Amino acid sequence: MKPMTMRERMLAVVQGREHDRVPFAIYEILMPIEKVRQVLGRANIGVIRFCSIFRSEHPNCHFDSQIYYEGETKWQRNTLHTPKGDLTELRAFEPAYDSSTAHKHYIETREDYERLWSYLEDCVILDNAEQYYKDCAELGEYGIPKPEIERTPWQQLWVEWVGLEALSIHLADWPEHVEHTIELLERRARQTFEIAYRSPAPFICIVDNITASAIGPARFRKYCVSLYDELGAGLADRNMPVFVHMDGMLKPLWNDIARSRVGGLDSFTPTPDCDTPVSEAVRMWPEKRLWLNFPSSVHLAEPEQIRAVADQILADAGHTGRLQIQISENVPLDAWETSFPIIADAIERFGKP
Repeated sequence: MKPMTMRERMLAVVQGREHDRVPFAIYEILMPIEKVRQVLGRANIGVIRFCSIFRSEHPNCHFDSQIYYEGETKWQRNTLHTPKGDLTELRAFEPAYDSSTAHKHYIETREDYERLWSYLEDCVILDNAEQYYKDCAELGEYGIPKPEIERTPWQQLWVEWVGLEALSIHLADWPEHVEHTIELLERRARQTFEIAYRSPAPFICIVDNITASAIGPARFRKYCVSLYDELGAGLADRNMPVFVHMDGMLKPLWNDIARSRVGGLDSFTPTPDCDTPVSEAVRMWPEKRLWLNFPSSVHLAEPEQIRAVADQILADAGHTGRLQIQISENVPLDAWETSFPIIADAIERFGKP
């Protein structure tokens, strides 16, 4: 077979076509791409760029953001101004990756939910295909955009707006407010689905960050799988798979994932970091693509152990034609220059799926 570009390999996995070897790719946001290319060679690493397939306009609401420091710690205050009042989030940053964690979420009171309703009712959801075409042109043969829609409502609430512990309390104390918010978010999700049905992209990714311990099987079925299946059914006649970012512990959800219309798991993280071995994933989900995040802890191992893990991943899933190995979670910054070449060499030596 004629050698393929990394873009061609990545798309072949998505579309279920024959390809010359397992793709190796990295999220563009994780580290300077040119530095990675200097170590691996430009043709040996693909780039995955986040690309929203929709955009939102909210004429009567707006966000503003302020960066400030307390000692050496960087903080960010994000404020959403609505006709019903303001909502404020505080985030703290860690220095290595400049990634942040919410120390105060936007929603803390029952009235805060009503302010969020004001924002959601104000939003107009619009097509963003122009950005997708632009990203395709810029990445060329070295990568692909990851065409995204936002998290499903329950995931969005606990990750972005409320926090997990508070959401559980609010569901007990103010169930009508939580459920109405979910209804508004589901309405918004279906507006993004309509854009997905017309999208020029070959697949759609929902950025849900699924881990079983945070959602549980019952809520996963109720709030997530129902929407995955709805979107998947709408895309089926175009043979466009739905990918979902599932980067956590998945064992309690194995059967629900198997029965769902999810066509691919983005950032699937196997053992030893999470609880699903590659061999088990291949057995349980024989039709699903595995965009597999190489386990972050293994980057810290000795070279021979890194190679052994890479070889085992390839042996378990490489010949299915449904595997992509990627770097989609934070990597120890003092380790990747050793581990990335080992993974790339293992893939090259493994050869054709």
